[in-house]
Amino acid sequence: MTRPFKVLGIQQVAIGGTDKQRMKTLWVDMLGLTQTGTFQSERENVDEDILAMGQGAFKVEVDIMQPLDIEKKPAVHATPLNHIGLWIDDLPKAVEWLTAQGVRFAPGGIRKGAAGYDITFLHPKSNDEFPIAGEGVLIELVQAPPEVIAALG
Repeated sequence: MTRPFKVLGIQQVAIGGTDKQRMKTLWVDMLGLTQTGTFQSERENVDEDILAMGQGAFKVEVDIMQPLDIEKKPAVHATPLNHIGLWIDDLPKAVEWLTAQGVRFAPGGIRKGAAGYDITFLHPKSNDEFPIAGEGVLIELVQAPPEVIAALG
């Protein structure tokens, strides 16, 4: 089976909790990661700080997230390891091919993510129509920029 895309490496790890500042104390103050941005979305019920470790094509994003409203869904804090992000060399081809193989995607399609890259999510649960999914893990596919493709490809 030939697939028309490659997974190049880990792009991000997202960690959820009820107190982003406490997470920031660990990840920034204690471990030395650098904050590179913030993101808020009422639709996604998230208040997020974007942190980074490493540099260039080898930089890995660590997103620390808390819900805007603890009573609403999605509950970004309910699973402490919220999702994992993978660099993909050709996101549209990956989505097309994976869908044809029976992989279930979460609603929303390809769109701009918090860090500005095109993204989409594999659903954590399969169903009858799409029998392949993340088996409990939300997986974000992230379009790699040219420098990451060159370094990791």
